Amino acid sequence: MGTLQPFITARKQLGRKNKSVKLALSVLRRILNLSIRLWRDENGLTWLDIVPLIQLLPLTDARRPYPLSWSEQHALFQILADHPSRMCLFKVNTRCRDQEVCQLKWEWEIPVPELDTSVFLISGELIKNREDKLIVLNRIAKSVVDSVRGQHKDYVFTYQSKPIERINNNGWKRARRQLNLPVRVHDLKHTFGRQLRAASVPLETHKILLGHRNGDTTSHYFAPELEELIEAENRVCAGNSGKTPAKLRQNSGIGCLETKR
Repeated sequence: MGTLQPFITARKQLGRKNKSVKLALSVLRRILNLSIRLWRDENGLTWLDIVPLIQLLPLTDARRPYPLSWSEQHALFQILADHPSRMCLFKVNTRCRDQEVCQLKWEWEIPVPELDTSVFLISGELIKNREDKLIVLNRIAKSVVDSVRGQHKDYVFTYQSKPIERINNNGWKRARRQLNLPVRVHDLKHTFGRQLRAASVPLETHKILLGHRNGDTTSHYFAPELEELIEAENRVCAGNSGKTPAKLRQNSGIGCLETKR
């Protein structure tokens, strides 16, 4: 730890949070463990005899989630350019991570003709918990997907016919500063979770929609079960006021479809 202290100090001086430093130390600890348990030299001996103790930093400075209110969400999406606003609107209605939205491909779309809709199934190789991820589309998410259908043969979301690397770009940061919102892209997932709770979605359904580890994939779902998930997601379309949210942009063609009650 004495050898690592200058590195830790330098990262902290650059403003890095303990979590970022912890991730770097975790990589080092993994390498050291492999050096004593798995990796062997030409004589069959491990690279190290003992592994020094690597103490990970406590997450005492972790930033608290900032779920957006409905008014903040609408204001933020109106400031953003069309392509990131579509991606954010899709994300806040599907709980996808940043890279899952950016890398979303048409080949992952699975039609559900019984419900006149479709879902996306992302391979576990691209998912944090290594399990296949089911993306259910409520009315808003479906309208976003339909609005970009046919624009690119491979990727759902693109800009100037090229895939988008990240949502957290300069445009996002400018919009956030303009509204003085301490929000990160990942907070859109927290926003979706709060909206599900506000809409009184049952906890079991809530966990499935948020992608919590449970081992389920589309192969375990029948149309009635998918219909239940879609209906649960549609509860957030009308917002906590009971009214349909305002359109994202008057000329974008994106917004919540009219909700009947």
